Amino acid sequence: MKSINKLFYSLLLLLALAGCKKSFLDRPSQSQIASNNFYQTTKEMRLATASLYGGAPVWQWHGNGFLQFGDVMSGNGTTGQYQGTDNNELFAVNLSASNGYVQGAWTGLYNLIGQCNNTILGIQQYAPATVPAADKNAAIAEARFIRGYAYFNLVLHWGAVPIVEDNSKLIEHPLLNRIIVSDVYKFVTNDLTYAVQNLPVTDVTGRVTTWSAQGMLSKVYLTMASLGGNGTRNQAYLDSAKKYAGNVCKNSGKTLFPNYYDLFTVKNNDAPEVLFAFQWAAGVGYGNGNTFNNYAPSNTIMPKKGGAWASMKPTYDLYLKYSAKDTVRRKATFMMNGDYFPELNAAEGGYKATGSSLKKHIIGNDVDNSSPLMTLWDSPEHDAVLRLADVYLLYAEAIMGSNTVTSDPEALLYFNKVRTRAGVDPLSTITLDTLLSERRIELAFEGQYWGDLVRLSYWQPAKALTIINAQNRAFFNYAAGAATPDASPVVTVLPATLRSFTLQIPATELTANPKLAEAPVKYY
Repeated sequence: MKSINKLFYSLLLLLALAGCKKSFLDRPSQSQIASNNFYQTTKEMRLATASLYGGAPVWQWHGNGFLQFGDVMSGNGTTGQYQGTDNNELFAVNLSASNGYVQGAWTGLYNLIGQCNNTILGIQQYAPATVPAADKNAAIAEARFIRGYAYFNLVLHWGAVPIVEDNSKLIEHPLLNRIIVSDVYKFVTNDLTYAVQNLPVTDVTGRVTTWSAQGMLSKVYLTMASLGGNGTRNQAYLDSAKKYAGNVCKNSGKTLFPNYYDLFTVKNNDAPEVLFAFQWAAGVGYGNGNTFNNYAPSNTIMPKKGGAWASMKPTYDLYLKYSAKDTVRRKATFMMNGDYFPELNAAEGGYKATGSSLKKHIIGNDVDNSSPLMTLWDSPEHDAVLRLADVYLLYAEAIMGSNTVTSDPEALLYFNKVRTRAGVDPLSTITLDTLLSERRIELAFEGQYWGDLVRLSYWQPAKALTIINAQNRAFFNYAAGAATPDASPVVTVLPATLRSFTLQIPATELTANPKLAEAPVKYY
């Protein structure tokens, strides 16, 4: 793996903008990207910011950390190739500094940050006065939104990390200190606040808006409210989380997509419920596309009928979270023996599952999606990073605050909207346990659950540890209307400690930059 210093040095030379389909994601070729001849029009700025939603800038984080940390490490599932050391460490919640996922996710996030930095500085330095200020600020706001998202994931997973705003400064000062956690969070809120203030209320499908930024900012403030809480949360940050989440809930004009199951299909990419999604295209090849369809359990539902080499399976612990009525979300999230999916391999009569496996992100083969360019390396699914349902539940959690139970009518209203859409009975009281379970079920395999556990560990550390250590991470077999867990987990899960919630700095980074081993310093 390249160190971030080498990585950022390479980013000074060019913007790695991958080719894509004809849409707002059209990217300029490499030869077009030069600071002195780009960013000359609103269109060119929009082309530059479009590249930050997918393709090469996002690929490494997406393939190494998004589901691996959010769902495998958190106990929702794992890939069938569990014999590998990297996968075993994920599943055991015991990642080493040399773990490939740790190294890849870290590098991927800093790669994305480097791209955002180049875009922001390029617009600031080279956009002419003929470009309307509102267009310039909106383009910068898009890049700062995505940079804020990247830094949020860095601080959430690694705690104190370096902050880089200008890649060129790494030439003279390549060795960076880590920054204290509170200042990294402040940096994130500054980026997202700018995005809130400068992104439009509406935009073309797929681009972020002020509602995207307000929803993301609510999650960040809720996380900050929990930091160092020791049983209570910071009320000022809770109020900010409630303000931004409530604004999205009540003033965005957005509603939940009617059918949970259909929300995760290509035909419903970027549905109005989706506030932020990665933008992927078919035919872009390895290193540029969405590879989540590779977790399919059978070649028949893969492009060109091949490539299902690493199916992802749910754990018995996740299975137990679904009530008997919660069939819509369960079947949309994972398959069980006997489940029939008419939309998968539709030309040959559909697909009948023969065991437990991931369903969300499994969109079928190239014929199913009318996508002849689709390969195992580039699913055209635009997988959601932030949905309205997520914000509804964040709003309920912000209202609950430092309590562990609430019957607040506003919290119940939005909490129960999520349940009602799924065909599940509404509740008259929300406890912290039911809230955590609802988030886990609603957002399973969307990269969210580990972040929920980290947020919980900030203010209820004993509870977070109990959840992790009580999980039954075994696979399971389903027959005669009942699931039976395997005799033992895939690998031995080590008892988690509070240190488990902070990943180690990648070994390659420590070697390249010994200052990362020093105590973090202030940024502000």
